[in-house]
Amino acid sequence: MAMERLLRMKEGVGETSYAKNSLIPKKVIMKVKTLLDENLLKLMVSKKTLNGCWKIADLGCSSGPNTLMAISNILNTIHKSSFKLNHKKLVFQIYLNDLFENDFNNIFKLLPDFHQSMQHETGENVGACFVNATPGSFYGRLFPNYSIDIFHSSYCVHWLSQAPIYSKKKTEPLIKGNIYITRVSPPSVYDVYLEHFERDFNNFLKSRYEELALDGVMVLTFIGRENNGEITSYEVLGMVLNQMVQEGLVEEAKLDLFNVPIYHPSIEEVKQVIKAEGSFTIKTLKTFKIGWDANLQEDINDYIVDSKTRGEFISKYHRAVFESLLIAQFGENIMDELFSRFSKLIIQFIELKSPDFTNIVLFMTKNS
Repeated sequence: MAMERLLRMKEGVGETSYAKNSLIPKKVIMKVKTLLDENLLKLMVSKKTLNGCWKIADLGCSSGPNTLMAISNILNTIHKSSFKLNHKKLVFQIYLNDLFENDFNNIFKLLPDFHQSMQHETGENVGACFVNATPGSFYGRLFPNYSIDIFHSSYCVHWLSQAPIYSKKKTEPLIKGNIYITRVSPPSVYDVYLEHFERDFNNFLKSRYEELALDGVMVLTFIGRENNGEITSYEVLGMVLNQMVQEGLVEEAKLDLFNVPIYHPSIEEVKQVIKAEGSFTIKTLKTFKIGWDANLQEDINDYIVDSKTRGEFISKYHRAVFESLLIAQFGENIMDELFSRFSKLIIQFIELKSPDFTNIVLFMTKNS
């Protein structure tokens, strides 16, 4: 089945849902807020016209409150800047984009509280805000030419359009016994993943160039990497699956032919694609780190977060993100056992080291 008809974050608001297990993306949005404010203020000052309707698209919105928090940050920044610049009341058109199986209904249920919150924060000076869903893959066209003022995407562009394979022969494993690049993977495996990322990101940039207004801006945050050979949480998940293969709980062939459709690019790889494609100018490029456990200790005063709590948190987050893909490949019956084992193995890793995600933040403008 095509990835765009299969991939989704865990729907609903249950204990294993993405809505209940998305603290890491939430912290990333909060971390980027200051940079977002600074760059949007520059846009407000330079934009040729500030009247009429501002059109904002959130790409890869997923479900749960994080999307509306990101949109709220953008609207508040624009509103405050507009008020300081003595501009007229603005109208906003919001487009929430994700793949076809995304739980858009969960977002719609949050809209009354979102509108009420915006009214409370901005008072009578805020204009009307219209919200629409736009299902589809952001590796192709989604909007008419020159129609969007701001593109925002958080924790999405490291997802690939499809899982990489060595060749058109789908029976040839790319990574035998695991589901992602490992610390011992040969350069050829990196090359396959990089080639797929370059092709996807190039298509992403071309589509956004056609859709972005001449004086618009694009804000992207996604997971990258510093060096080859870094351990990833996907490698640990693959270890668990391999262990279950050895015990006869998972078919070996299914593991060998399953690769997660994700790639963590280096900064240089990202810059190279943007430069080669030629449609955008990088205005700001920043990186920051956040732990696999979302730095839980920072949130809780006078309380030590033990390894078991951290391991369970990491396991629940990964289940919310990857369960739809794993069920399609391995079946639903092994999910509880898989993530129970994953939690226990993660505990062993974090007791030795506190691994983290390297996050890349890009603010780009369209070349004329």
